[in-house]
Amino acid sequence: MATIGRTHITTLEQVEAPGSMLTHTASRVLAVLRIVTGSVFLWAFLDKAFGFGYATPGERAWVDGGSPTRGFLSGVEVGPFQDVFHGIAGAAWADWLFMLGLLGIGVALILGIGLRVAAAAAGLMMAFMWIAEWPLAQHTSSGEATRSSNPLIDYHVVYGITAAVLALTYAGHTWGLGRRWAKLGFVQKNRWLI
Repeated sequence: MATIGRTHITTLEQVEAPGSMLTHTASRVLAVLRIVTGSVFLWAFLDKAFGFGYATPGERAWVDGGSPTRGFLSGVEVGPFQDVFHGIAGAAWADWLFMLGLLGIGVALILGIGLRVAAAAAGLMMAFMWIAEWPLAQHTSSGEATRSSNPLIDYHVVYGITAAVLALTYAGHTWGLGRRWAKLGFVQKNRWLI
């Protein structure tokens, strides 16, 4: 590194190659992103399970017999898979899969464990939700404007990619249980659990 006045000039040979290092600040920012993203999934689970009155009114809480998938899936009015989503809206197996997915992804991200599984589950869940909302459509089946702000990239895509980035950067190692988790015997034998 050469110094000219107070300016440091780094030659290309002295710069770390992309992916070869992660600064402490970057790892902390990724940890915050991990916890915040996990909180989004965990909050969705809690609100749907107990009906805190935000997205889910108390009378439609899962613990009181409500269906976490019925409202969203029966309201799908766009895309080529409307009938498929209407058909599974409110099905017990769909409710259980959806709620276990929200809970599992949320807890895994917050704790920093099983991030590869959480990323795969989040990616799959977000892909299905993207397909259900079908942002490619400009109009619903009844002809109303969908108000889709972007035909390809929406929050489902962002959450799915975020979960993948968190897993690939071992974001659970900072302010999480990722290091301890990775040392467990069954995780060592099944590296996909990291």
